Amino acid sequence: MRIVFFGSPVSALPALKKLVASSHQVTLVVTQPDRASGRGRRETACPVKAFARERGLPVYQPERIRKDPSALDRLRDARPDLNVIVAFGQIMPASVIYLPPFHSLNLHFSLLPKYRGASPVQWAILSGEAVTGITIFELDEKMDEGPILAQREVPIAPGEKSFELEAHLAEIGADLLLKTLEELGRIRPAAQDHALASYAPKIKKEDGRIDWTNDAATVDRRVRAFAGWPSAHARFKERRLIIHDGRPLGAFAREGPPGEVLRVSEEGIEVRCGGGSSYLIRRLQGENGREMDAAPFARGHRISTGLKLD
Repeated sequence: MRIVFFGSPVSALPALKKLVASSHQVTLVVTQPDRASGRGRRETACPVKAFARERGLPVYQPERIRKDPSALDRLRDARPDLNVIVAFGQIMPASVIYLPPFHSLNLHFSLLPKYRGASPVQWAILSGEAVTGITIFELDEKMDEGPILAQREVPIAPGEKSFELEAHLAEIGADLLLKTLEELGRIRPAAQDHALASYAPKIKKEDGRIDWTNDAATVDRRVRAFAGWPSAHARFKERRLIIHDGRPLGAFAREGPPGEVLRVSEEGIEVRCGGGSSYLIRRLQGENGREMDAAPFARGHRISTGLKLD
């Protein structure tokens, strides 16, 4: 089968790699334009483009595929039997979705109709789900509402961070995609129950802000959900404090304000949370600093019992 692959981030790579190694032919890779990144703001290719170039695959990078007049010509030249979409990052027009004979399949990192949208892995962790999964569905013009061809449940491990879970889902999804392609034409698509839908909107930087009035389990989910970007963060002495790792602790007796530092030890910095709970910060990063263990950070910045994180 001739396939046009749409994808951009590292989570799309397992599916592309499996397709390239299979009997299918990837005739075109469509991905996001190069973006400025890093302190030098140098133009950098996304992971999917870098891999495609290594393998000699043709690459097309529309700024906005819905408004690119050359899009259909590029796709027609590739003569696809099917479009495969994995975290492409742009809204697809109907003219592209329905161009190939088998139309378009989307690999989504949740058990649809739960967590439709741009950030399903992060919001599943933030919501305290014990299980998430992979869905392969027929793309239509609405957001993640097309009929389902295949699903697979995946448990969320205790303490698992979003980037770890996403990498796990990407590998499982790549295998499920190939299995689905083998059975394409014999699978009867199942309509989604839209009444059960929930949504996972695009993440904003302010979503990472920690509210210490929440209990420690909720704080922990925010740290794990937004690990990598935008990172969970608090403020200390009017400066941003990024929290990379920690764990919720049990209840304590003494009352006091949320955000108060209860203890500093070689394990880390224990902070009072809501509901009579506390959270142990194990790794963090000061604004414009480097990531490090919490204990030496506390010593260097004179964080001690009784101080407050906002």
